Amino acid sequence: MTLAFRPARLARLPLAAALACTMAAGAHAAGTLTGFAMMPADTFAPGPTSGQFASGANGRTLPLVDRQPVQGFSAVLPGPRAGTFRVMPDNGFGTKANSPDALLRLYSVRPDFRRFDGSGLAGSGTVVPVDRDSGQDLAGFDTHSFVTLHDPEHRIGFPLVADGEFYPYAGSGPGSADIPVDKAIRKKRLLTGADFDIESVRMDRKGRLWFGEEFGPFLLQANAHGKVLRTEVPMPGVTSPDNPHLNGGTANLGRSKGFEGMAIDGAGKTLFTLLEGTVTGDPAGSLRINAFDIASAAYTGAQWLYRLDPQGTNIGDMTAVNDHQFLVIERNGTETPRFKKIFLIDLNAVDGDGFVSKAEVVDLMNVADPHDLNQDGQGVFTFPFVTIEDVLVLDAKTLLVINDNNYPGSSRDSGVPDPTEFLRIELDTALPLDPPNVAEDES
Repeated sequence: MTLAFRPARLARLPLAAALACTMAAGAHAAGTLTGFAMMPADTFAPGPTSGQFASGANGRTLPLVDRQPVQGFSAVLPGPRAGTFRVMPDNGFGTKANSPDALLRLYSVRPDFRRFDGSGLAGSGTVVPVDRDSGQDLAGFDTHSFVTLHDPEHRIGFPLVADGEFYPYAGSGPGSADIPVDKAIRKKRLLTGADFDIESVRMDRKGRLWFGEEFGPFLLQANAHGKVLRTEVPMPGVTSPDNPHLNGGTANLGRSKGFEGMAIDGAGKTLFTLLEGTVTGDPAGSLRINAFDIASAAYTGAQWLYRLDPQGTNIGDMTAVNDHQFLVIERNGTETPRFKKIFLIDLNAVDGDGFVSKAEVVDLMNVADPHDLNQDGQGVFTFPFVTIEDVLVLDAKTLLVINDNNYPGSSRDSGVPDPTEFLRIELDTALPLDPPNVAEDES
């Protein structure tokens, strides 16, 4: 299959070119940890019983009766006020089959970063739930701390878990008896992790949410309260094995290799989607980037290729620096050495094969921590989690980075489920920002 990769005609910024040249010449941008906060693995919010079809691990037993885990963050947006953030879990427990009772949500939180204030350490290093509208601190995760995706107007073009009397995968998990779908899921047509595997989210200029997911892969539009506004939008010519419209056809994208990363331009008019896997027929180790016009709800035809590093196996997130440059998290799994880095890519600097330029911004396995903010007794901070899936620009020299803890299955420390850690990292070299892409940070 022959592809015509056509870069968009966007203005180049001289500072960005200088940054790329400097890094390509071998400059090492280790970065410095300036804030650290941790949310315990066992953090829950009210909701229908979850985990009825998943297996427990690391000393944790499922299901979670009348609770949903606040975990698995795969995307982050600015929150309702400075210093707060909206964080998005993915589909729940990892697969279509084990997540039909896991709800698709956005939680609002405030990390109280442990930081050095010039004389000593300040901040609790905890993560506080906040009201989804006002951003005010809450005593715990409650119904005011999140929005849940729902489809009351039947916009989705295939049957949902909510449309059935029983969960569809009752025979695949612990206990083989048919389990009725929770009444709240059915009544409100709440979306679950068996409907979509959301991995990225952006807000457009009208305040609507756009989700990138992996089962289709599809784009999904909702309002700020989580109500679906249109049918799912497929990616032309690309289909996953989990696509509900496959109908016996042949998939050309690996399972769970859809829209792991997605960015939006400063005007809030164009989405840039990044696949996590290589489409059949594309060059080995290449991932497609595609431009999507929000007004017409259609792909523009502009495409680029991202080349994985020889040590990299997956991308974790993509966010805009300006209208043609983006940060991409790239990683491996548990291989040694662990590879967890953030790169700056440029859609205006493309080689003859359609690959965008790529320059290292920070190595997450080698971050200076002179004040030992994570209190491990070390002056160098490492972030060895299997999945690191959230990056947000706070200012030209500061990033927010968060891991996906895959509750309860991932364990950095043997037998203990991973927590969720929020990092504030100061870069050695400023990014060439457009102001609309900056999140406010009050801490």
